[in-house]
Amino acid sequence: MTETSPARKCLRFGWAAVLVFACLGLLLESLHLVKLPLYMEAQIRRELWTLAHAHGTLLGLVNVVFGLYGSQLTATAAHRASAALRTAAVLMPAGFFLGGIGNPETDPSLAIVLVPIGALLLITAAAIAAFSAWQPADAATGPDKRDRKVLQK
Repeated sequence: MTETSPARKCLRFGWAAVLVFACLGLLLESLHLVKLPLYMEAQIRRELWTLAHAHGTLLGLVNVVFGLYGSQLTATAAHRASAALRTAAVLMPAGFFLGGIGNPETDPSLAIVLVPIGALLLITAAAIAAFSAWQPADAATGPDKRDRKVLQK
C-alpha cells in the first residue's frame, strides 16, 4: 500500500472522520448537558445534527474498512470507489448538519439536498466494490487494462 493508493487515502480519511465526528458527538452531548436554547428549542435541529454525527462516524468506519480491504479490488475500481466513498462521507453528514442551520421550525434548510447526493455516491461506491469483488481473483490482484497500457509504454 503506497502513500497515494486509494486504500491508504480511505484509511487516513476514515480515521480522521471518526475523530471529527466523535468530537461532534461529544459537543452535541455537551450542548444537551447545558441545555443550550439554540440546540434544545429546535427538535429538528437536534435530530439533524445527531444524524450528521451518526452518519459521519459510520461512514468514517466504512472508509477504514475499505482502506483495509480496498487493495483486493482492481486498481480502477479501487480508485473510483475510494473517491466516491470519501465524497459521500463528506456530503451526507454535511447535508444533515447544514440542514439544521437556518431552517424553519419544521423543515430542514436547502442544504439537506446534499444527503441524497451523498447517498447516491455511497451506493455507487458499494456497486463498484461489489462488481470488482465478483471478478476473478487474478483480475483483482493483476494489473487492470489501464495499468497494462502504462506497462506496455
